[in-house]
Amino acid sequence: MRRESSIHGQWSSKLVFVLAATGSAVGLGNIWRFPYIAGENGGGAFVLIYLACILLIGLPIMMAEIALGRRGRQSPINTMATLSREEGLHRAWGFVGWLGVAAGFIILSYYSVIAGWSLSYVFRAGGGAFTGLDADGVRGMFESLVSDPERLLAWHTLFMIMNVLVVARGVRSGLEKAVKFLMPALLGLLLLLVGYSMSQGHFMEGVSFLFKPDWSEVTGDTILLAMGQAFFTLSLGMGAIMIYGSYLSSRASIFKTSAMVVSADTAVALLAGLAIFPIVFAGGLAPGEGPGLIFITLPMAFAEMPGGLVFGTLFFLLLVTAAWTSSISLMEPAVAWLVENRGLDRPMAAVIVGGIAWFLGLGTILSFSLWSNPIGFNLTLGGEALFIGGTLFEMADYLTSNIMLPLGGLLIALFVGWRMTQRSVEDELGLHSRAFFRAWYYVLRFAAPIGILLVFLKAVNLI
Repeated sequence: MRRESSIHGQWSSKLVFVLAATGSAVGLGNIWRFPYIAGENGGGAFVLIYLACILLIGLPIMMAEIALGRRGRQSPINTMATLSREEGLHRAWGFVGWLGVAAGFIILSYYSVIAGWSLSYVFRAGGGAFTGLDADGVRGMFESLVSDPERLLAWHTLFMIMNVLVVARGVRSGLEKAVKFLMPALLGLLLLLVGYSMSQGHFMEGVSFLFKPDWSEVTGDTILLAMGQAFFTLSLGMGAIMIYGSYLSSRASIFKTSAMVVSADTAVALLAGLAIFPIVFAGGLAPGEGPGLIFITLPMAFAEMPGGLVFGTLFFLLLVTAAWTSSISLMEPAVAWLVENRGLDRPMAAVIVGGIAWFLGLGTILSFSLWSNPIGFNLTLGGEALFIGGTLFEMADYLTSNIMLPLGGLLIALFVGWRMTQRSVEDELGLHSRAFFRAWYYVLRFAAPIGILLVFLKAVNLI
C-alpha cells in the first residue's frame, strides 16, 4: 500500500533529500578512513574495487532501505511492523526496525563524545594552541583532553544540545534547514582546504598516494576492506536512511536519488584525501595513523605551515559539520518513534532521546580515564587464548559496527529480496526498465547478502 506522506512532514525537494542522506553518510570516519585505506591498499586499484563494491552492496541496499522507508512512511520500528503485517509475514520481522534504531542510538551515544573532541579542537586551533608545539606537545595535549572526564563531558553536552535543537524543530524547520546550510558549508570548507593543500607543494604526492593503481597491494583482504567500506560509509542498517526515505516524495526516483547520494559520498571522501594528505606529506609526517592522523598528526602539520592557524581551524570546523549532519540522522528514528507511539511533541521527544544518549555517552567518556581498564573474559578456541571484551567504548563500537549494522543490512536485503512480494517492490521503486529492475533484484537477493555476510565474518575474525 503506497502512502503519500509521513505525519512528520516531507522533504521539499529531491535535492534536499540527497543533501540530508549524504550528510548522514558523511561522518568523521569518512574524512580520514576512506582516503587512508585507499592509499594503503593499492590507491587507484582500491578505488576501482570500492566502486564495484558500491554497485554490488552499497547502492542496492540503499535503494531497498529507502524503498522500505517510503512505503511505510513511519519510524523504522513501525515501518517494519506495518509492512510485515501487510505482506502477511511473521511479526518477528519488526525486529529489523528495532535493531536499526538501537544501533543508531548506541552509535549516537559515543559519536557525540568523539565529535566533542573535534568541537574542542576548533577553539584550540583558532586560539593558536598548537603553535610552536613539537610532536610530544601535541600528543600530550590530546592525551590531556581525552583523560579529563570533566572537559569531555562539557564538549559532549554541548554537541548533544546542538543535535537536540535541530531535531526538535521537525523535518522542514529543523532537519531540512540544517542540511541546506551545513552540506554546502561542508563542501565549501573541503574545497578551500583542497586549494590550501595545492599551495603546499606536495599536492601531486597526495594524488599519487590516493589514485596511483598498485595492483601488487591488492589481496583478498583488500577486497573485503572495500566491501566493508562500501557498506559502512553509506549509514546503512541503522535506521537513518529508512527514516529519511519516509520523508521522500512519491514522485522522486529512488534509483536516481540513491545514485546521487553514493556519488556525493564518494566525492567527499576523495576530496578529503586530497585536502589531508598533501598537508601530511608537506610536514614530512606519516599518513597511516588512523584517528591519530586527525588529532595529533594534522595539528603538528598545521602548526608549522603558513596560514596553518586559519586552515587548521577550518579543518576542525569541517569535522564538526560532518559529525553534526550524521548525528542528527542517528537521533531522528528514535524521536519519530516516540512521537508516533507515545504521543509526545517533537521537542520533548528530542530532549528525551538526546538525554538518554547523553547519559549512555558517560560510559565512553569514562572509558578513556577512570574505566580505561578493559573488562571481559578469556576464551580458548582451537588451543588459542582470546580475550573477549574491552572498555565500554570499545565494546559499544564493536557491537554496532561489527554485528548490529551488518546484521541489519543483511535482514533488509532478505526482507525486500525474499519476503516482500515482487509486485510491492516494483510498485515502490517505480523503475521504468524491466531489465534494470531484474538486474537490481538479482543483485539484492544474491550478491549483496553474500557480500555483507563476508564483511560480517571478516569483522568478527572468522575469515
